[in-house]
Amino acid sequence: MTVNRRTFLGAAAVNAAAFATIPGTLLANIPSDLKSQLSSDEWNVDWTNKLSGKHKAVFDNAEVESGYGVWRAAAWARQNMEVLKAPMNDVTPSIVLRHNAIVLAMQQSFWDKYGIGQAKKVTHPLTQEATDRNPVLLGEKDGIPAPFNQASLTNQLSHGVVVLACNLALQDCVDLISKTDKIDAAQARKRAIAYLVPGVILQPSGVFAVTLAQEAGASYVKAS
Repeated sequence: MTVNRRTFLGAAAVNAAAFATIPGTLLANIPSDLKSQLSSDEWNVDWTNKLSGKHKAVFDNAEVESGYGVWRAAAWARQNMEVLKAPMNDVTPSIVLRHNAIVLAMQQSFWDKYGIGQAKKVTHPLTQEATDRNPVLLGEKDGIPAPFNQASLTNQLSHGVVVLACNLALQDCVDLISKTDKIDAAQARKRAIAYLVPGVILQPSGVFAVTLAQEAGASYVKAS
């Protein structure tokens, strides 16, 4: 966990009501990098409307674990359809990528440029050999046979699965980009967001996303 992220987590622990009582002069003295996190951003929560049907679950991924947490969401959906004969539109998995698993939400170009596979000691989900590839983006050409190839993040997104990423964890990616590319935090954040796999929805935090999914009726699954 980076220093910036530890700072933010400490600040976030303060009750929101307490901030309302802080004089404006004191708020003005909050460091700029922390102040931007405290501002009221527009977050997309419309995804909760997609959590419909009888069978709903949110798969909470906190670790990379060869991408198995993402695979488990696809396996659960298939099992509901095969065993319970549930129609596809009655089965709704959702996936949250937070903590160390935030790198699973990033495109292969991010993994290539910043050496994520080696840094995180990532292994191929089937061969268990070291890999520099994002395991949730692998397909048949990467040694993932059917039906396992259908569990890739891109395939699940194409079938309407809701995939959510933690903004707090994304800060680790921002710090890495800033340090490696020697650019300021604002530029690094823009690059980090651009590196997200298309279709992934950024949320204030992974915990926020998980609890909101549960409030929408999804059962909780600790996926990794």
